Amino acid sequence: MTSLASQRREPLPDDAPHVLIVDDDQKIRDLLARYLYSQGFRVTAAADAETAQASLRGLDFDIVLLDVMMPGISGLELAREIKAQRDIPICMLTARAEPEQRIEGLEVGVDDYISKPFEPRELLLRLRNILRRGQAAQTTPANQSDELRMGTLVFHIARGELKRNNETIKLTERERDLLRQFAQKPGVPIQRHELSTEDATGSDRAIDVQINRLRRKIETDPSNPVYLQTVRGKGYILYAD
Repeated sequence: MTSLASQRREPLPDDAPHVLIVDDDQKIRDLLARYLYSQGFRVTAAADAETAQASLRGLDFDIVLLDVMMPGISGLELAREIKAQRDIPICMLTARAEPEQRIEGLEVGVDDYISKPFEPRELLLRLRNILRRGQAAQTTPANQSDELRMGTLVFHIARGELKRNNETIKLTERERDLLRQFAQKPGVPIQRHELSTEDATGSDRAIDVQINRLRRKIETDPSNPVYLQTVRGKGYILYAD
C-alpha cells in the first residue's frame, strides 16, 4: 500500500459519510483513518471485531471497511453478523491470495472488496462508488414506473425496497443496484460486464455469485428461475409482469 499521509482538513460537517475501519494492524488502521478523514469522511477505527461491535451498537455508520484476517472473530464472521442485523454497506480488505474468501464474502453480502496492497485513490473510488450506489435512483424519471412487479414481489425502484405481500425482503446495496439495473431494461439481456461495479473490476464468477444470492430472494425455486434467467453467451435477463 502506498503512503496514505495527507494534511488534515477543517472539522467535517455532521452529514459527512461515517466509515468504520476494522483492522488489527495499527499502522494500516491509523493511515487509513488519516487518509479518509482528509478526503471528507468521519472516521471511527476498531482493532478487532469486539470493539467494532461495540461501536456499531452506539453509533450510526454509512459504510464499514473490514479486514478479512483478524484474530478471534474473523472479518467474514463479523460481516455475516452485520448483514444479518442491519443494512450497512461493507468493503472488505483481502490479500491477493484469498480468492475463495472474496467469493465467500460476496455470498455473505459484502458489497465490494479491495486487495492489499492497494492504491489509496482506488480505495477512495470504491468507497464512494458503494455510497453512490446506495443513494442512486432516489428520483425516478417521469416516464418510468417506480415499481417492478414479479408475481407477488414488488420492487420499489426509488426506495430500493423489495416486498412480497407487503413483507419487506432485506437486500444488500449490491442487490439493490442489480435490481435497479435490470429495472432499466426489463426483458432485455444484460451482459455480465455491464453488471460489474463502476470500476469494472468484478469477475464473471463474482457476478454469478451475486446473481445467485439475488435469485434466492426473488425466485420460488432458485435452481429453476422464472424471473431472473441466464442467457447463454450474453449474461442475464429479468422478466417482469
